Amino acid sequence: MQKRTFVEMKVAGIALDPTNNAPIVILKDVPGKIILPIWIGIMEASSIAAALEGLSYARPMTHDLMAELLKRIDVRVSKIEIVDLKDNVFYALIQLEYGGEVVSIDARPSDAIALALRTRARIFVAHHVVKEATHVEEEPTTGNKIAVGFERNQDKLQEILEKMDPDDFGKFRA
Repeated sequence: MQKRTFVEMKVAGIALDPTNNAPIVILKDVPGKIILPIWIGIMEASSIAAALEGLSYARPMTHDLMAELLKRIDVRVSKIEIVDLKDNVFYALIQLEYGGEVVSIDARPSDAIALALRTRARIFVAHHVVKEATHVEEEPTTGNKIAVGFERNQDKLQEILEKMDPDDFGKFRA
């Protein structure tokens, strides 16, 4: 079995697909050379946005509850990994540490990211996923090469990214 290699990423923000208003979580590698958008559900987008803003509610939301449960039973979320991409669907693992053991739990990337933000866990994407989900473009302002990802319809992705400006991220910017 070949060992997976990963690239560390951060949540750059939440955006909306202008064609259908579907929420997108935008991941960016640390040097800023890779942008990986992942279309997610509205509830998960709301949860991620709340974590980015540091919002807390009178009653715990699902991801807040998960984080608090893990903390109370002394289980640490060490990292999350987006490990695969099959038929336009991303797959993730949440790496938990308890009593010196590491356990991997299957998760949707959006849930894993929402939990990672609450537990300050690092976010990694497998290199093969980045390679499969991205293509290289030239950044218009600098001419630098940047890897932009995942959308089967490259024209649609280009339209989404062209329409985005920092204000599109609004208060949900990381």
